[in-house]
Amino acid sequence: MRSSLLSFKPFQPENPLRNVATIFILTTLFYFIGAELRLVEALSLFWPLNGVMAGVFARYAYLNRLHYYAVSYVAMLMYDAVTTNWGIASVVINFSNMVFIVIVAMLVTRDRKQGRKTPDPINALRLFNYCLIAALLCALVGALGSVGIDSQTFWPLYADWFSEQFSTGVLILPCLLTVKIPVIKHPLRVEHLLPALALIVSVIASAVIGGAGSLAFPLPALIWCAVRYSLPATCLLTFVTGGLEIILVANSIIDIAVATPLSTPMMFSARLGIATMAICPVMVSVSMAAINSLMQQVSLRADYDFLTRVYSRSGLYEALKHEESHRHPRFLTVMLLDIDYFKNINDNYGHECGDRVLAAFAAKVQDVVGEDGLVARMGGEEFAVVVNSEDSRQGYELAERIRTSIEHHTFTWRQQSLFLTVSIGLGSAKSEAWQLTEVFNKLMAEADEYLYRSKKAGRNRTSARQSDERHIVEPQKRSEQV
Repeated sequence: MRSSLLSFKPFQPENPLRNVATIFILTTLFYFIGAELRLVEALSLFWPLNGVMAGVFARYAYLNRLHYYAVSYVAMLMYDAVTTNWGIASVVINFSNMVFIVIVAMLVTRDRKQGRKTPDPINALRLFNYCLIAALLCALVGALGSVGIDSQTFWPLYADWFSEQFSTGVLILPCLLTVKIPVIKHPLRVEHLLPALALIVSVIASAVIGGAGSLAFPLPALIWCAVRYSLPATCLLTFVTGGLEIILVANSIIDIAVATPLSTPMMFSARLGIATMAICPVMVSVSMAAINSLMQQVSLRADYDFLTRVYSRSGLYEALKHEESHRHPRFLTVMLLDIDYFKNINDNYGHECGDRVLAAFAAKVQDVVGEDGLVARMGGEEFAVVVNSEDSRQGYELAERIRTSIEHHTFTWRQQSLFLTVSIGLGSAKSEAWQLTEVFNKLMAEADEYLYRSKKAGRNRTSARQSDERHIVEPQKRSEQV
């Protein structure tokens, strides 16, 4: 079931008929929802259509074509033709809907083309401004078109139209632009639900206490959600809370008017207040996403060697600490590898060639080791390999496979063939999980001693304790060897 949901795509660049049908269905569906929430003949309490369609056109950049916009516009006109007798006024009113949709979609698409894709507080504030601009222009056209079919004059209509478009846009767009199928990585616990429960309590408190200030009651809970939950979840909760507050205010369940009947200016103020409140948790959430992304990048830079893409020295120790949580003993083999005569490569071919060789060497070692061990660059041309082996003999055999694979591998640099050899020192011992790092340090010292013996014996060989050694493979003579 989950895999079928993941594979389903409502829009596809190569399937225009599906795109047309989906746009038509979505427009009709959300037009119906908005029409059912109308306060007066032309104005809706909560009009989700424009925010939803703007989010759709912004999320799928390939839908930003005149014919797809035309499909949405025609769907609106057809709905009005069936359900109302507005006539020519329907053309103007629905054109105002398209003004909002097109402006927001084009502005968001422009941002993405300029590379503004990552979570960023400024991007959230920019979306807030885009909704403001689109709502002002949309309200101008919509109010002009509504004067003939509604008893209100232009300015009350303009205020009502603007506040409704702006508030629903701010609530819906972040949700539409970030929504995705949730992935639960850890089992849910009671403490995970506390921010959501606090949000429910705050909305109930708004209805019980009332007054203009009650609209801000959910704000602390929403910010708590922004800190604890993902950006899509925060946007969804903000949308649900804001939409619910608008409906509760309109039905006087949240009484912001105190002893005075609810009027258009009060509804205008309530909508703007809710929209302004909604941007705060979204900005906090994108700030948290940006901070988390930065922390991951810093962690990657600390844990991995930028040049060779294997663990750094500190990253290797972090990986070993993580392994200590697996409470079972293991036989540990530590290898220390040093590329023979690497200085000659830098001297003869330059440091750029040296960097390429280091990266290719690390990739080759990682390929031989596979998922069975950890590879790290300890500094310069020196690398370490840590593996769980059955015994010292198995570790020695793996070291020999690494050595021979390097010896027979051709490294290329600007159409020149380079051949390397590597000297290896080994240390092996049994380790309890809780003392893994301590044993590793002792084996590193042992491996370093035997690496020195490999170099002293002529390089291109593997050295280990006498009981661990099986044979020494002498280096093959190659005239091309560096």
